[in-house]
Amino acid sequence: MNVSRIISSENPAVDANPASDPLMFGTPRERLDFYRREIQYETSLLANRTNAYLSAQSFLVIAYASSMANLNTKWGDLFTLVVPALLALLGIVSSLHAWPGIKASANIIGHWHFKQDHLLRSDPKFGHAYDDSPLFSEQESNKDSYYKSLLFSLRSPWLFAVFWGVLGAFSLWLQLSAVKL
Repeated sequence: MNVSRIISSENPAVDANPASDPLMFGTPRERLDFYRREIQYETSLLANRTNAYLSAQSFLVIAYASSMANLNTKWGDLFTLVVPALLALLGIVSSLHAWPGIKASANIIGHWHFKQDHLLRSDPKFGHAYDDSPLFSEQESNKDSYYKSLLFSLRSPWLFAVFWGVLGAFSLWLQLSAVKL
């Protein structure tokens, strides 16, 4: 039996948590730069997720409208009863599946903003230099300001889920009320 050996330092506490190593970040400026890069990366991920989600929703809206406009005399009634309702259900399901990824990205962005804010407030010398700089302001590191910028992405899945619920109910009501007449 051949067992491989893991080579590590003599002190297991050093290997256990490399982030606690004081040499990982040389200066507060390097730490701030790191936090900002992480915020930018996660914001890009969130924007890409939101963009992909909205693109998929737009195609579903087009398919829904096209299916509602079906005027085929042989199978059009059954088609407009089943397909729009299924597309609405697909829209609701895709919204519910998009929500965790979008929420996770927003939480990670919040985490990095918290770390950045803590850094700026923990080192008075660095924090004051940050506040005196014309490129940065207190509003930029304020939780409310960055959270407001995330609201569109956070609300989109829920708005579309409600939208699809209303459209699905409308299409069923429209087709079933036409059958009674």
